[in-house]
Amino acid sequence: MLFSSIPFLYTFLPCVLILYFLVPGWLKNTVLLLSSLFFYAWGEPRFVVFMVIAIVQGYVFGLLAEKFRDRPKRAKLCLWASAVVSLGLLCYCKYADFFISGFNTLTGLSLPLLHVALPIGISFYTFQILSYVIDVYRGDVTAQRNLIDLAAYVAMFPQLIAGPIVRYADIAPQLKRRTHTLADAAYGARRFILGLSKKVLLANVLYELISAYKSAANVSVLFVWLYAAAYVLHLYFDFSGYSDMAIGLGRIFGFHFIENFNYPYISASVTEFWRRWHMSLGSWFRDYVYIPLGGNRVSKAKWFRNIFIVWLLTGLWHGAAWTFILWGLFFAVFLTAEKLWYGEALAQTRFLKHLYVLLLIAVSFVIFDAASVSDAFRTIGSLFGLGGLPRSDVLARYYFDSYSGVFLVAIVGATPLPAKIVRQFSEDGPGKKIMSVVEPVVLLALLAVVTAYLVDGSFNPFLYFRF
Repeated sequence: MLFSSIPFLYTFLPCVLILYFLVPGWLKNTVLLLSSLFFYAWGEPRFVVFMVIAIVQGYVFGLLAEKFRDRPKRAKLCLWASAVVSLGLLCYCKYADFFISGFNTLTGLSLPLLHVALPIGISFYTFQILSYVIDVYRGDVTAQRNLIDLAAYVAMFPQLIAGPIVRYADIAPQLKRRTHTLADAAYGARRFILGLSKKVLLANVLYELISAYKSAANVSVLFVWLYAAAYVLHLYFDFSGYSDMAIGLGRIFGFHFIENFNYPYISASVTEFWRRWHMSLGSWFRDYVYIPLGGNRVSKAKWFRNIFIVWLLTGLWHGAAWTFILWGLFFAVFLTAEKLWYGEALAQTRFLKHLYVLLLIAVSFVIFDAASVSDAFRTIGSLFGLGGLPRSDVLARYYFDSYSGVFLVAIVGATPLPAKIVRQFSEDGPGKKIMSVVEPVVLLALLAVVTAYLVDGSFNPFLYFRF
């Protein structure tokens, strides 16, 4: 089931909300858990088994890690046991065929592939369970005694399948006691509708251009650039739109989720970009991999090692393919180069630093979207006029003219400018009164347009569901 679907919007969500607010406080987590399991099982019920196993083992080993805290060896054994189960499930479902294929290539054997279907959201909930057990082991949080509460935290449908990666430490007090106000509900509804609009009216529309490029028999340099720009914007509005919806739904249910995006395309360096893009994932790798390895408080050689390990794992987290590994190492190289060589010089420029970041992002996401490493290099070469492609063609000019308005809206929408204008307009008395009338009308109009598009549209899945 998708957030951007008619069954979710007009059947599942209203029913869950009605039931949730009708039951007493002590039953709300149970309602949230059961509805989340139903939501997750909608497409493929058998995938629920993997999530239940992951939750139960996290619950058991979390309790044991806390129990044996005064016995470090036993506590560490519990931590490693939980990690083995969590990562074992992830590796089996996500990486088994990748490793088997690599082994076959190296040895010349022909071991059969397992063809295991990837459970949606497994990368996200695996990291949530890992961080929970690690935090219990470290003594940063108290182990959850109520299995339903812990399961509700992991399985919570607003953020289950595509994040943000919510830490147990951030949400533990809210699992026991949370307030529900009209102001929070209004904020949540507004955030959800805006995220839904970003997904359906921008990300989906941009993907139509991407699909046209991929199905074209012949392309030009201009068409390749249109594809790259469309994919960069599509990926942002697809994923940030989902995060907005997750944060909005969470607020309606009384939870305050962390932000996951902070206008990453205005960044002036690759380092800054990764402080603004998928922030929950970046902070997770920082706190649970990079810092435990020593961070930057080690020799230069070990610092290099730490950077490349983190980005190798970041690439692998996104997918079981060499393109994702290359994508991760691509950022490792440029992050290192910025730190050691040209970062300070880059900061002195104005226009060039932003152009530099956008160019690298475009190249990186070409790698990210490529079917193979060779396809990635071929497309990157085409961006810079290699491969003998014509500079332009009739089809590219047609799509350039057709999508120029969408590009303009998307580019402006990827900056803080619209939010800044609305905020400044709403600060004074008259503007605030006008917005109190205009905003609900605009939001309802957006919801109506989105609904019409969903009834008639074709492409709709969230890209990050495959991770």
